[in-house]
Amino acid sequence: MNLEHWFWLAIAACALHVLEEFFLDWRGWVKSITGIDVSLGAFWTMNSLALALGVAYASLAGRWPDVALVIPAVMLINATVFHVGAWIWLRGRFSPGLITSLVLFYPIAIGCYRSAYEAGVLTGRSLTYSFLLAAVATATPMRVLRAFSRR
Repeated sequence: MNLEHWFWLAIAACALHVLEEFFLDWRGWVKSITGIDVSLGAFWTMNSLALALGVAYASLAGRWPDVALVIPAVMLINATVFHVGAWIWLRGRFSPGLITSLVLFYPIAIGCYRSAYEAGVLTGRSLTYSFLLAAVATATPMRVLRAFSRR
């Protein structure tokens, strides 16, 4: 598989991840952990925007792989902090999204980075850039949800 194929596979994994979170009641889980009541509209709006950005980034993979590398970075941060990290922090309490994080996010994100390396487009700068932008991208939805929950 080439680099562009990996990025499109990543977007498909992200869509499956959203479905897992929806069907396994991520909203209820977040409310029980943080007290934040995420409306169904907010859930779908945030995830739709994230997927739309992912599609835009994936479409740039052939011309601007540095931008597209944000996708696997978001996947790794989301899986590690919000799912595996939460599972550890909460002493084994299941986090909706954990299954796709383990089964899809880690292997596909690593595949994206490996493919970028093999294509000669993965540099220290692009790796750093992807994780910095991904950190902002993953922190933003929770900050927005917190702000709206205070109203």
